[in-house]
Amino acid sequence: MGNRKLPFGYRMKQGQAVIHPQEAEVVTAIFRQYATGASYLDIVALLKDQPVPYDTGRLWSKSMVARILADRRYTGIEGFPAILDEETYQQAARKRTAKQKPIQQTEAQKVLRRLSGQKVRKTAEAQVLVLLNTLIQSPDLIQQPLESAGPQGVAAGLERELETLLENQPIDEDAARDLVRQIAATQYAAIPNEEYETLRLRRVFSQAGPMEELDAALLKSTVSHIQLTYGGITSIQLKNGQIIERRPAP
Repeated sequence: MGNRKLPFGYRMKQGQAVIHPQEAEVVTAIFRQYATGASYLDIVALLKDQPVPYDTGRLWSKSMVARILADRRYTGIEGFPAILDEETYQQAARKRTAKQKPIQQTEAQKVLRRLSGQKVRKTAEAQVLVLLNTLIQSPDLIQQPLESAGPQGVAAGLERELETLLENQPIDEDAARDLVRQIAATQYAAIPNEEYETLRLRRVFSQAGPMEELDAALLKSTVSHIQLTYGGITSIQLKNGQIIERRPAP
């Protein structure tokens, strides 16, 4: 063990690993802070204000904190004296494992992303839910557009929005570029607007019950496009070309 680099928190004495008191206090503090909700970056910020370095001449980093939190030898295995009890280590291990698990999207959220071309925030998801529930409650709101509300109609609305945006100084360049991309994408969309589609949509919504959560199958069968516009306006384009819009509360 004398030729092997020791974990932070220990030193060699007469050929044996013994606890380094100052470093052991830091190890305990790291586990305590992590257990109370601190992130790696939060812990690094705290460590920079104390005098004990991880390695001489090196600043504390996320990788150093992660290495300490993942080292089970602190519980007293492999000949190392214990700095932590097993439960303290396992509590941190459970938290690290939970953070590593990716957030699972629902099927409806996957459909929302395909229809909008981007990640949909919870607020916009809630707006889409309200719009669809409104159509479930009042299917007669579904009307055949008097003129095509297909890609050209949507693009025209986006172009007007872009003009308004460009009139405001300073120009939000990121928002402007996003609108330009949306206009280009919309111009290539092909939205059917036959009269039978309007009748079919009325029938589908009249047969559906009020939703507490978005139904992926209903989304796929009734909506052709979801528009998340600059300023927080959410609109859905039904498969007959009709656009239903919901503006955020002032």
